[in-house]
Amino acid sequence: MEASHVNPGPSQLRRAVAILAALGAVGGLYLLSRPPTLSDAEADAMAARFRFERLPFPEPAGFPHKTTRQVHPSVAHLSAYLSAVGASAALGDIDGDGLPNDLCYVDPRIDQVVVAPAPGTPRGRYEPFVLRPGPLPFDSTMAPTGCLLGDFDEDGRTDVLVYFWGRSPVIYFQQPPASAGKTLTAHSFVPRELVEPVQSWLSCAATHADLDGDGHCDLIVGNHGPDGTAYLDPNGTGRLRMPQSQSRAFNGGGPHFFLWKNPGGGKSPFVPVGTNDPDVFSLDGVDPARARDACHGWTLALGAADLDGDGLPEVYVSNDFGPDRLLHNRSKPGKLCFGLLEGERGFLTPRSRVLGRDSFKGMGVDFGDVNGDGWLDMYVSNIAGPYSLFESHFLWLSTGQVGRMKQGVAPYYDAGEELGLSRSGWGWDSRLADFDNDGVLEAVQAMGFLKGTVNRWPEGQELGATNDGLSSDPRVWPDFRPGAEYSGHDHNCFFVRAADGRFYDLSPRLGLSDPMVTRGIALADVDGDGRLEFAVANQWEPSFLFRNTAPNPGAFLGLHLRLPVGPQAADETVVLDGHPRADRPSRPAIGAAVTVHLPDGRRLVSQVDGGSGHSGKRAPDIHLGLGDVAAGTPLNVDVRWRGADGKMRSQTLRVTPGWHTVWLGREAPEGG
Repeated sequence: MEASHVNPGPSQLRRAVAILAALGAVGGLYLLSRPPTLSDAEADAMAARFRFERLPFPEPAGFPHKTTRQVHPSVAHLSAYLSAVGASAALGDIDGDGLPNDLCYVDPRIDQVVVAPAPGTPRGRYEPFVLRPGPLPFDSTMAPTGCLLGDFDEDGRTDVLVYFWGRSPVIYFQQPPASAGKTLTAHSFVPRELVEPVQSWLSCAATHADLDGDGHCDLIVGNHGPDGTAYLDPNGTGRLRMPQSQSRAFNGGGPHFFLWKNPGGGKSPFVPVGTNDPDVFSLDGVDPARARDACHGWTLALGAADLDGDGLPEVYVSNDFGPDRLLHNRSKPGKLCFGLLEGERGFLTPRSRVLGRDSFKGMGVDFGDVNGDGWLDMYVSNIAGPYSLFESHFLWLSTGQVGRMKQGVAPYYDAGEELGLSRSGWGWDSRLADFDNDGVLEAVQAMGFLKGTVNRWPEGQELGATNDGLSSDPRVWPDFRPGAEYSGHDHNCFFVRAADGRFYDLSPRLGLSDPMVTRGIALADVDGDGRLEFAVANQWEPSFLFRNTAPNPGAFLGLHLRLPVGPQAADETVVLDGHPRADRPSRPAIGAAVTVHLPDGRRLVSQVDGGSGHSGKRAPDIHLGLGDVAAGTPLNVDVRWRGADGKMRSQTLRVTPGWHTVWLGREAPEGG
């Protein structure tokens, strides 16, 4: 029997056309949602500008290694989760030889703070040593989680602040050498409490900047969990608290502020500022309930930079489990006052991409002028795990309308997706820097959480949707013991900007794609050759410095901006070629801002950083790539700083490419 052929009716044709149109629309949206890619030829050409040599951190002998910490019985099933922070690294000049070739780092495997010559630099200067808090109180319920370098007593020598889980921070003050030529040892430092009596904190970040404009650097310490929480006490009783929400948690420790009020006598020069004391701290125009929420996030990173050009640094508080905070600085000497800023939401802008209203897991922050408008932008890490928890990372670009900060508006919009920085993985420290000196910033990002063999992302996704009424109870949290795999095989990202304006991760082409569980990224030109190095502090595994061996870097301008201390203070600003000299005691001019005017009319801006980020700290120097500017070309550089007397000063310098030390004088008037 011959088969019959039936023509489809009008309804069937309409249905088929509708299905094909829907499939076409879905396919079109899929293609539109896929980020652009580079050709192999373009990617190879971009990668050829960079080259790094991986060097391991020097490790002290005699300390047994571990892979997790003991924790409170009520959170025993979260032992790996609660042992996931602590790796940190800071680069700077500790031994006073003029170069930022010293490394201070925390190795969680031994729970020790190590000071050593940076890898690849001469070790004969001194032998690596460990900083111990004794005779101050310290026991097995405490563990170091970070270190911050700074001249905290303003004597011309670099001190070390160490922060912890389980106790409040300790400042190690560097002492004058007992005799000429004596090398640096652990005995060169005397530990002092930051606050007395000792408190139980869960600190994850610290930075210093002159917050109140009195000419002296103040201090901010960022605490994660609630103050007084003993997560690391295996003999503890009761039930500890976790975040009260996965997206709006306001029961954390938050930022703690300290004003510089040097009492002398070898004590800490910092006085704690109570955020509930209106005589010394206020959030301008914010009601008490909202002010309390703003000061009690689960803080993982801090940033301080002058974003509106008034000489006072704004503070970015990067919070886990909830909204980040941008604080507009309205302080006066002796009294801290901030405005709480929020971005404006457009019709098509998700609330989660509005500054101050996000619900993400903020873990890092750094500053740099990405769009070239002369104002600093902000690069912030969150969690952006593909097929798991895709929050996206932020690139907050300034609109330049900085005057709106006085009305409580954060003049920034998120361009992370547009410029290729929103997607990567579980992020921590985020850094903006120019590693090939072409005048365009690269972006480097620390990645990874728990490295194991049992995939715990399904439970993690369920945790992300936990009812806020249950979130603070650790009994509803999944099993995150050792062996849990939770974004533990990500690789650190090295984003390079292409001709289309977007950033692309070139780590695989640069030999930087080995999976690492990294927390901190430190930056410095450790050997003074004009090429920036970066160090990565890894959790429960070896850490490394990546020595920059770029084959043909462009010209650069490096500035050591220094405030002379003691009788060395001078009336006039002095510019010398090279690096700081030991015969002129000084301290870094934290917060000093520079604008470099290039021959083609472009401007490059930067500020001396005091430790912004999560657990990595860059050296307090200015480093700017100049591209094809010829050697010996004179450049106009505007420098603006606050002197030790609290007065703002500015001066235009005439310098050539290379490293210079600038001894900032007292007589340069504002606008001079």
